[in-house]
Amino acid sequence: MQFAARGRKPRVFCGHMPAVRRLSGCEKCPVGGYGARWEPFSAPLVFQGLPPVKLALVTETYPPEINGVAMTLSHLVAGLVARGHGVQVIRPRQKGEKDVNETRFSDDDGASHWLVPGMAIPMYKSLRLGLPVAPTLQRHWRTEPPHVVHVATEGPLGLAALYSAAKCGLPVTSSFHTNFHQYGGHYGLKVGQDVALRYLRWFHNRTRCTMVPTDEMLRLLAADGFQRLHVLARGVDTRLFSPSKRSDALRRAWGAAPKDPVVIYVGRMAAEKNLGLAVEAFLRVQEFEPGARFVLVGDGPEREALAAKYPHFHYAGTRRGDELAAFYASADVFVFPSTTETFGNVITEAMASGLVVLSYDYAAARQFIRDGENGYSAPFNDRPAFLTRAEAVFRHRAAWSDIRAAARATAETITWGAIIDRFESELAAACAVVKPVASGV
Repeated sequence: MQFAARGRKPRVFCGHMPAVRRLSGCEKCPVGGYGARWEPFSAPLVFQGLPPVKLALVTETYPPEINGVAMTLSHLVAGLVARGHGVQVIRPRQKGEKDVNETRFSDDDGASHWLVPGMAIPMYKSLRLGLPVAPTLQRHWRTEPPHVVHVATEGPLGLAALYSAAKCGLPVTSSFHTNFHQYGGHYGLKVGQDVALRYLRWFHNRTRCTMVPTDEMLRLLAADGFQRLHVLARGVDTRLFSPSKRSDALRRAWGAAPKDPVVIYVGRMAAEKNLGLAVEAFLRVQEFEPGARFVLVGDGPEREALAAKYPHFHYAGTRRGDELAAFYASADVFVFPSTTETFGNVITEAMASGLVVLSYDYAAARQFIRDGENGYSAPFNDRPAFLTRAEAVFRHRAAWSDIRAAARATAETITWGAIIDRFESELAAACAVVKPVASGV
């Protein structure tokens, strides 16, 4: 069976508020963050009694890869399968999957996987692209057509899926996860940024809808000519990421005394993450907090150079699951100066872990952080302001206890259930199982 399905009957809305809905949930499932808009609709949309949706999810990143896109997609897939939908994940074989001999198999959640040929990304060997296997996709989809194809990445495999779905007459939705058009400036390729933006716009405007993680991203992409944009927020696993995972033993391993502050960064160690600013902020803080420690979790092309220049930092490499949760919870301040995020799942993971978060005021930080109440933020891409804010965070340590508690309380409202509700409704609308819902555009 190519489309695995199990679990209870699915539904679209949680049922807390049958007469109104939010872009990403209801009042009791407030995923959309503070100030989200409310919209009326004529009747609640449900799948009860209707056939399950068969989804082909095409992506070039998925676990065991560790990044925000892979994590988000795995939550969506697991949620859909648990609600009775059939999901086939079409993706390249990832690094670390050499022990997987089959090209088609089912995972522990019940989704089926079809591994296609891939290749390493130039300048980023740890990530892979799927090859453009359009003829293979067309043969498969003509034999076993899904109800809808969702394309999560815009690489060669995603492009092949977009073309093949059109040839087979299948509806296509997409999601915008990564600002690839902004990456060029970090790799000396500024001349290609406009070309990348034009390609991304062309790609997504050929789908029935493009799902974006925030209202802010919707407005930015709409201004660049992207059409049919719908908001699909992201959740956080507050059972996994929790202050209860704090480990004194781990802090001792970092050389931190009980009252020494630990700063942590979690994410790819790559140019587009603006790690130089994180380092500069920490070094400035260390001038008046000599006991401070800096822990960097993750891997990437910048790690070797950083380790050579700053050997006194703690480089933890890639961590996952309970181990990653313990690293978060055992720190005190999470610093994240990236300017290329579409959302930034690490922001909400850090908040769920009860950390004091410092980030630029955009994406997830703008959606969830109230400056000085449950975290700190600096004006977007304002380097001097970020450094000044970092100093202020450490000069007001007396406020940390309240801020950490408020961050955790905010994270507890960011549920995956309401987001899967929304994803269900978008897929059903695209394949005409139900009428489309309002997009909020």
